[in-house]
Amino acid sequence: MRRRQVARLLRQRLKRFPAAALLGPRQSGKTTLARTFGGHYFDVEQPAERVRLDLEWPRLAAGRELVVIDEAQNGPEIFPRLRAAIDAERRRNGRFLLLGSVSPALMREVSESLAGRLALVELSPFLLAELGRSALSRLWLRGGFPDGGVLKSRSSFAWQRDYLALMGQRDLPAWGLPARPQLTDRLLHMLAVAHGQAWNASAIGQSLGLSYHTVNGYLDFLEGAYLVRRLAPWSGNLRKRLVRSPRIYLRDSGLLHALLQIESRHALLRHPLAGASWEGFVIEQLLGSLAAAGTALASHFLRTSDGYEIDLLLGLGGTLVAVEVKLASSASPQDLARLERAADWVRAEHRYIVCQTPSPAADATRGAIDLAAAVARLARLARTA
Repeated sequence: MRRRQVARLLRQRLKRFPAAALLGPRQSGKTTLARTFGGHYFDVEQPAERVRLDLEWPRLAAGRELVVIDEAQNGPEIFPRLRAAIDAERRRNGRFLLLGSVSPALMREVSESLAGRLALVELSPFLLAELGRSALSRLWLRGGFPDGGVLKSRSSFAWQRDYLALMGQRDLPAWGLPARPQLTDRLLHMLAVAHGQAWNASAIGQSLGLSYHTVNGYLDFLEGAYLVRRLAPWSGNLRKRLVRSPRIYLRDSGLLHALLQIESRHALLRHPLAGASWEGFVIEQLLGSLAAAGTALASHFLRTSDGYEIDLLLGLGGTLVAVEVKLASSASPQDLARLERAADWVRAEHRYIVCQTPSPAADATRGAIDLAAAVARLARLARTA
């Protein structure tokens, strides 16, 4: 089994809290990772497992071994029991590990029953650091889901299409999304076309025959299911007009490419959205790697009305990092100059263009680097922030 970067963070959280919740999209590897921690495992999505957990609860609550509860959002009756068991021995840590997706029901139970008793840890699909530099092209094309092709010898997007269909037909409605599967499918295809662009709920709603309030509500569900990332605009005070709408990205590049019917690297590089796809992929890899290390950060983008932009502004402690993403083998002097000018406006201490260069050209705080080097630099900055 491949080492997951977040495993260390999860162990740290279990040492500090009575319980931890490992959250992330369906099929991202939560169960596989949790089983490496040992203890007693229960999948409460299965009725028989819920009965077994109920019958064995007194022994488990009094025991010293870790109790792993998978798909915790399907067992709301568990949360009062967890609270009682934790409060009975509040000094004991590392007792319970919950696995689940961020459905409204799960987060409501966590906030009502386990606030202050439980740490939240997010597991993303595979990151480049977990697979190695040689996996870059494959990871970008197929996405990071373990069963979705990134670990397979041949590329197939049938898995991604089935994944999205099941999310629309089963999971999202079960979590409360009041949309028919056909409508969810249409919305996902529209989001794929709008990948990397400013969010326009009114335009999407008009195409679907819905109000912008309804479309924004649907987007909240997709964001909670880890399908979509909403990147907020930077809101500092500049003497320039700024774009104020968030940018929308499909979080997994493989799901994006399945929606766009892109099934090969050749087709990807010829597609009009290739640059937007690379941009979203880089942003997700950078943010995912920092989250896996437990780094607290603020993430935004900046775009002015006259075309200057910074694709990703990261606040790491008191350090501001400006990242521009280019689908190119190098960065031109003009690209670097435009980034320097925009970064000066926000007083970013570090400025990088992330491209596919085979020979990074950067000093300690600025320059053109590849994705692996960007991940490593941000990790070092996060440790010293």
